[in-house]
Amino acid sequence: MIRTFLIFLFTMILSSANAQKEIPASIHDFSITTLEGKEIKLSQYKGKKMLLVNTASKCGYTPQYKDLEELYHLYKDKLIIIGFPANNFGQQEPGSNEEIATFCEQNYGVSFPMSEKISVKGGDIHPIYQWLTQKKWNKVKDSEVKWNFQKYLIDENGELIGMFESAIKPMDSDILNHIK
Repeated sequence: MIRTFLIFLFTMILSSANAQKEIPASIHDFSITTLEGKEIKLSQYKGKKMLLVNTASKCGYTPQYKDLEELYHLYKDKLIIIGFPANNFGQQEPGSNEEIATFCEQNYGVSFPMSEKISVKGGDIHPIYQWLTQKKWNKVKDSEVKWNFQKYLIDENGELIGMFESAIKPMDSDILNHIK
């Protein structure tokens, strides 16, 4: 019985260590897959700020796509915006990757990168959102994604510098002051 317990304990320690290895130390060590199935390495954005936003097509905040696109065009020399479609809140992103891409292009002319559909909370949370929401990874603060269009701002060195609730619009002075 003790042997079985020790084997169980050793297995748990190993699986915990392996789970931690799945989360990169730096945001720049992540790669994402776009809605079109292409890989993007976030390391290419070193030296730029990043605004990471969980998005949804059928949300009251969906019109923020327009402001995100405007912000992207105004500051694209020093800012990259990445949208992360997620269906975690009220089933407000039910579409496939292809449907989401079509919606974003046709309705808002989205030209900034969009990740494939992911989960931003719960047991199937994507590793990039584990990094964004857990102080042990981002070294700044713990947070919880509470709704669609919550925004995380990363500085040029890959450090978390701000989290903005859904109601804070992309062109809000709090966000702009960090970007300028």
